[in-house]
Amino acid sequence: MIHLAFDLIAAAASFAMTAAVYFWRLREAGDRIAHIGPGYAVALVVGAVLGAYLLGTANMMLSGTPGIGRSILGALAGAIGSIEIYKYANGIEGSTGVVFVPAFATSVVVGRLGCFFSGMEDYTYGTPVSLPWAVDFGDSVMRHPVQLYESLAMAAFLAVALFAFARRSPLFLKNGFYLLVLWYAGQRFVWEFLKPYQEVAGPFNVFHFVCLALVGYALVMLTGRRRPDERP
Repeated sequence: MIHLAFDLIAAAASFAMTAAVYFWRLREAGDRIAHIGPGYAVALVVGAVLGAYLLGTANMMLSGTPGIGRSILGALAGAIGSIEIYKYANGIEGSTGVVFVPAFATSVVVGRLGCFFSGMEDYTYGTPVSLPWAVDFGDSVMRHPVQLYESLAMAAFLAVALFAFARRSPLFLKNGFYLLVLWYAGQRFVWEFLKPYQEVAGPFNVFHFVCLALVGYALVMLTGRRRPDERP
């Protein structure tokens, strides 16, 4: 129930943040998506849902924990994959993701607080540690509060993003979504070393490889050679 409450708060906060930034700075980007058609929204939702549940459940199975899991990293990867396929199939060029930057960052900031307060049941706690800020999530073991690490990391990115929007930064308006993916996947890659998930190759769990794939995607989109009108 705690996690559900924070999920609802995160959804409301994401919607409010998106609406505020849309009317403030992203109306043009939002209108462009609206003109693409309903297929874009369908691809986004289907990809996000499949990615979230498939990756989350796969990680739980690999770690020997029964049940159906969800992963926001999987949702991001699934949404990106389905949207890129949709855009390629329909000849759509240019970035369409900057309008989602405030929503995603806000969702992680608030949602990870729900993970933190849900304790051991959420399966997002960290590994044992003796640091002063370690937290007992209910099993009498002091652990890394990795949920807070991620929440703070994305709060920092959100602050930078809002500052960039305020300045009407051409770089951020053009590449804000790819910068979000790069930052989120990069910081998430680090925190994965502090989680008790099953390794699949050396010290790396399944989320590590998804993070690496997203970092590669973001770097290609940010630095790849392309015409000014291609996927900026």
